[in-house]
Amino acid sequence: MGIATGSAFDTETLRRGIEGNTGNNLLSLYADDAEIRIVDRNNQPSHPTVLHGRGQIAELLDDIYSRDMTHKLERCVIQGDQAAYSESCEYEDGTRVLAESMITLRDGKITDQLIIQAWDE
Repeated sequence: MGIATGSAFDTETLRRGIEGNTGNNLLSLYADDAEIRIVDRNNQPSHPTVLHGRGQIAELLDDIYSRDMTHKLERCVIQGDQAAYSESCEYEDGTRVLAESMITLRDGKITDQLIIQAWDE
């Protein structure tokens, strides 16, 4: 396993990616072969949404960052080749979304991510 220490991945880089106006900076943090699993009300643990590779991840980020909403990194903990972070988002109409992520890093890039999210209904 790669160690994140001294790599391009750190809390401020992640903050700039999440809180930016496009998904491009965030996409740059993913390895080419990265996988994201998303669990939420519609995609339950036994059948999560699974994205493979930067192409599918780019599509998700393009969709998310095309919406009229803000994104904020609340907390981030990095230890070796693992990290966890909390993100809060808010649509212009006040609808809020909270997401918790657990990630695995290789050479400073995200290779695996589990996102658990909930939103106002």
